Amino acid sequence: MRHLFLAAACLPIAHALYAQEAVTHRFICADNGLNKVFVVGPDGKIEWDFDVPVGQDVWRLANGNHLVSHLRGAWEITPDKQIVWRYDSPEGTEVHTCQPLADGNVMVIECGTSRIVEVDRDGKIAKEVPLKTSTTNVHLQFRNGRKLANGHYLVAFVGENRLVEVDGEGKEVWSYNAPGNCFAGVRLPDGNTVIPCGDGHKLVEINPQNEIVWQIDENDLPGNPLRFVAGVQRLPNGNTVVCNWGGHGFVGQQPLIFEVTRDKKVVWELRDYERFRTVSHVMLLDVEGDPAQGEVLR
Repeated sequence: MRHLFLAAACLPIAHALYAQEAVTHRFICADNGLNKVFVVGPDGKIEWDFDVPVGQDVWRLANGNHLVSHLRGAWEITPDKQIVWRYDSPEGTEVHTCQPLADGNVMVIECGTSRIVEVDRDGKIAKEVPLKTSTTNVHLQFRNGRKLANGHYLVAFVGENRLVEVDGEGKEVWSYNAPGNCFAGVRLPDGNTVIPCGDGHKLVEINPQNEIVWQIDENDLPGNPLRFVAGVQRLPNGNTVVCNWGGHGFVGQQPLIFEVTRDKKVVWELRDYERFRTVSHVMLLDVEGDPAQGEVLR
């Protein structure tokens, strides 16, 4: 599967900073401030959009459809805007994440029922994994989650400020106390984990010994203070794409999304508050691989 990502306003910024061919991207993103999911081309034009209530997680599937989580479940949407698969979570729950799995099922994490479910193509639960949390506020229980290649699950316990790995039965096997309300975790091939720390205004990468080996602090990037650090994607070239969510009082004050090198140089950014508001998740569509096979690192 071939994928791409960008915004037209980025072009002069990229040229001015680096005097080389500007970085451009095509991408899909969830703007939960506008209750929309967008596909944006490398020329900055919106190619596709769909109304999604509090959309959070977004994927482009190998079949060309879009998989998105919304406040009460997940949808698979065709390019011509038909919902061809759906999962509806129980009343009183919230859903902030989904993931396409290699067997064709979709993983969803439910706040309120405190569980991971794997849902088949008929919308039926094929597997259920309980999660134990001390947080009673439904909205503050979980955010992003991913099933790992070893069958475990990496889950952001946002209200506990922890990233937690549980096994296939829900038993906790590893955790990390994040410096902020942890939003997600991206487990890398070398065993390191990238963690966006929400209102901790920080992005960290830790090794398997829980030692920080790389980080970006709130004011490390000139003109781009970290606010609520949300969805991230580590690219094959080592760069990291970051959603700098501007809710909680910071809308319009910094780029919505940016790509940063290992030495903390911003090579691409989306700063367009005329068409976007608060982007929580992004998937670049110019990265090779099938996300259902774990080939796209997010």
